[in-house]
Amino acid sequence: MAKEINPKDTARAYAFDMWMKAPNPMVTFFKTLDVTNLIKVSKRKNLKLNMLIDYCIGKAAAGIKEFYILPVDNKLMQYDNIAVNTIVKNKNGEVNSCDIKYNDDLNAFNLEYFEYTAQVADSCADRDLSNSCMVIGTSAIVDTELDGIVGMYSGIFNNPFIFWSKYRKKMFRYYLPISFQFHHTQMDGAHAGRFLENLQNEINNIK
Repeated sequence: MAKEINPKDTARAYAFDMWMKAPNPMVTFFKTLDVTNLIKVSKRKNLKLNMLIDYCIGKAAAGIKEFYILPVDNKLMQYDNIAVNTIVKNKNGEVNSCDIKYNDDLNAFNLEYFEYTAQVADSCADRDLSNSCMVIGTSAIVDTELDGIVGMYSGIFNNPFIFWSKYRKKMFRYYLPISFQFHHTQMDGAHAGRFLENLQNEINNIK
């Protein structure tokens, strides 16, 4: 569950004072990931690539304490768990949002991914875990190649967000440009950079 914490009791006290009232406190990093290993695993084990990316995102974030806090409604909230959000095309051809709680066990995460995305597609209703998990948003625009995406800051959702489009093949390797957007109150550039390095390492090492 989420609980309110006093920013002054955390390492984010200065950032909370500096960025909570900023007109646009979001920061966007761009990075190109080498996803060659992930595509090989996807094909060899018949696993959905989007699920594998979501799993690696959760695993990369799980060891960084800043991912367990989030500014919500001018408060700083603490979470015990992380979830990764995915966008699902429903049975009516529209889209819904589906949050999947991160599980270090890839097989368990895969089973829950398919169970809940199928449930959301059939019910046309969002699955929202934001009251119990710090949710990392994702969006895959796979109809075209993009160099980067900057998300809209609405002032409502402060969650970190990752965007990607089609992966690219160059020689015998595959590359995926991504955009990572985060609220400066939640983390600094160094934390975001460590997360992106973790993400590349998880992609490289997944079996």
